Amino acid sequence: MAAPAPRGPGAAASAALDELSRNLTYGALGAGNGSLSGAWYRRNQIHLFGVLLAILGNLVISVSLNIQKYSHLQLAHQEHPRPYFKSVLWWSGVILMAVGETGNFAAYGFAPITLIAPLGCMSVTGSAIISVMFLKENLRASDLLGMTLAFAGTYLLVNFAPNITQDISARTVQYSFVGWQFMTYGILEILIFCILLYFHKRKGMKHIVILLTLVALLASLTVISVKAVSGMIAFSVTDKMQLTYPIFYIMFIIMIASCVFQVKLLNQATKLYNTATVVPINHTFFTISAIIAGIIFYKEFLGAAFLTIFIYLFGCFLSFLGVVLVTRNRGKEHLPQSYIDIGHVPGKQTLDKIQPDSNGLSYGTLPDGSDSTKSPSGEKKEV
Repeated sequence: MAAPAPRGPGAAASAALDELSRNLTYGALGAGNGSLSGAWYRRNQIHLFGVLLAILGNLVISVSLNIQKYSHLQLAHQEHPRPYFKSVLWWSGVILMAVGETGNFAAYGFAPITLIAPLGCMSVTGSAIISVMFLKENLRASDLLGMTLAFAGTYLLVNFAPNITQDISARTVQYSFVGWQFMTYGILEILIFCILLYFHKRKGMKHIVILLTLVALLASLTVISVKAVSGMIAFSVTDKMQLTYPIFYIMFIIMIASCVFQVKLLNQATKLYNTATVVPINHTFFTISAIIAGIIFYKEFLGAAFLTIFIYLFGCFLSFLGVVLVTRNRGKEHLPQSYIDIGHVPGKQTLDKIQPDSNGLSYGTLPDGSDSTKSPSGEKKEV
């Protein structure tokens, strides 16, 4: 008679170490040795399909963003530019964007939220690669380092994300929706959202952290509802029809409403701040919010070993750092010069006190705020 397997924290840590050795071993023979083995693929086949959909979806989004950017650049160089929404190239980018988002939507039906959400870094790194190849942008050392870190983080995420297979039925979603864990989380999230919205609307606070925290709070509802809707659709195709249950339409409404308000707040952030600042912060906040939502609503880390969770979080950190390096100072490279430094023009003498006023309608203002100059005779002349 075989001895019973040991239980407890030590056994869980040992199992995690065994999993780590299997995931990082490629040369050993036999089934189950290494991430490239057939047994590993069979065990994670459904999740890998979701990962593939998410990565392809994010890469298609990268292509669509660069196509739209290229169409804007083409229109800007025309003598009589037409509206961008009349450009066939711009609409091609929009269609590709819809295809990519559809791939992301479908991915949530096959893999956990905690696996799919961090893969958004592929969109950022893919966009950087495409912009270098087709828009002739400079490839910096920080770009190469950021891409390497993002790819390393993605590898760790795919290997150490929760290996659970859930059939998302209407009954499962309804049970989680009324559970005390999500009810507590939902009340806390609503309170934080209302407080931040009060400071944003009533007090006029436009700080980027406030705006993107509001976006992240809505994003947690978005990923929960997206996985519920896509999971119920997949369950309807493979097993039993779930679209007749009211919870499906409740989740569908939450998905649409949260997406609309999320895009609205994100647009406000991009109007007030540089895209190179918004993208890494939004990616980090969104991913953290999505991971917390997946853990609470779908219990995706239930029973996971501490070492597995630690390596997964380290993979998230690497992907965050990679996105920051790729986007750092990228928006400043192509900014047009806002004024001409006539101090370097031969024969011209300027006053140190006169500086261009970015908020005024005139070129510059004097220290007292008046838009005036002095004639050679010393009299003040209004400009």
